[in-house]
Amino acid sequence: MAGKSKILIIGGTGYIGKFIVEASAKSGHPTFALVRESTVSDPIKGKIIENFKNSGVTLIYGDLFDHESLVKAIKQVDVVISTVGHLQLPDQTKLIAAIKEAGTVKRFFPSEFGNDVDRVHAVEPAKTAFATKASIRRAIEAEGIPYTYVSANFFAGYFLPTLAQAGATAPPRDKVVILGDGKPKAVFAEEHDIGTYTIKAVDDPRTLNKVLYIKPPGNIYSFNDLVSLWEKKIGKTLEKIYVPEEELLKNIQEAPIPVNIILSIGHSVFVKGDHTNFEIEPSFGVEASELYPDVKYTTVDEYLNAFV
Repeated sequence: MAGKSKILIIGGTGYIGKFIVEASAKSGHPTFALVRESTVSDPIKGKIIENFKNSGVTLIYGDLFDHESLVKAIKQVDVVISTVGHLQLPDQTKLIAAIKEAGTVKRFFPSEFGNDVDRVHAVEPAKTAFATKASIRRAIEAEGIPYTYVSANFFAGYFLPTLAQAGATAPPRDKVVILGDGKPKAVFAEEHDIGTYTIKAVDDPRTLNKVLYIKPPGNIYSFNDLVSLWEKKIGKTLEKIYVPEEELLKNIQEAPIPVNIILSIGHSVFVKGDHTNFEIEPSFGVEASELYPDVKYTTVDEYLNAFV
C-alpha cells in the first residue's frame, strides 16, 4: 500500500464507475467511493455497494450538491476520479470548487471515457454533450488543478454485442446497417481494460496533464472490418445496408432521445472518423497500451467469440 495514492471515485455505481472502482481496489490503492445514503437502500445499486465493501472499498457518505461533504471526502485522498453520468456532467464544477478548497488533490480525472472532446466534428445532440465535457476541461485548467483526461473511445459493451445496430439485442445474422461508407476506423475498449488503464495512470508522471488515449492496436476497426470479422466467425455473408451521411443527419434530427444521441455519436465516429482522424502528439497525449504493454487487453476478435 505504501506509496500508492488514495483514490476517491465519484459516481462509482454507474456504468463505467463500477469497473474503475474494481480496478482500483484490485490494484491495492486505498479506494474510497462517495455514495448517497439513499443509494445504499436502492435494490440494484445496493448490491453494487455490497460488492464494493466486500472488495475492501471504504464508503464515504456525501453528495455532489453538498459542498461540505465533498470537501471532507476529498481531504481524505490524493486522487479524485469522476465517473458521473451524462446528466451530471455540468455539475462537476461543484467538484472542481471542492477540490480547489481541499487543496490536497494530486490529480483529478473528470468524467470522460469517450471521444477526445477537443478533437471532434459532432452534430447535435452529441455536440452539446461533448462541449459540456470540454468546458469542464477548461474549468480544471483555469483553476490549475493537475489532471488526466481518459479518452477510451467506444465502450465494447455498448457497441460490440449488437454490432452497433439500433434496438438490437444480439449481433445481426442476416442484414446489417452500416453508418456512412463504413471506412473510417473506430476504437473499441473493453470495460475492465478501461478500469485497469485508468488506475495505472493515477501515479504515472507521464500521464500528468495529458489525455490518456485507450487505443489498443488490436481494437481499431472500421465498420466494414467489423462486419467482415463477424461474417468470418458465423460463416455467413450479411446483407449490407449503407446509410449515407445526409440520410443519417435527417434520422438524427427526427429521432427521439436517447436514439438521437447514439446516432449523433455514431456520426462523429463512423462518418467523421473522430477516434482516429488525428495523430496523438506527445505535447497533449499518450497511448495506454504503449505505456503499459504488460496489460493483456481483450481484443475485439476475442470479445465477439462470446456471441457466435
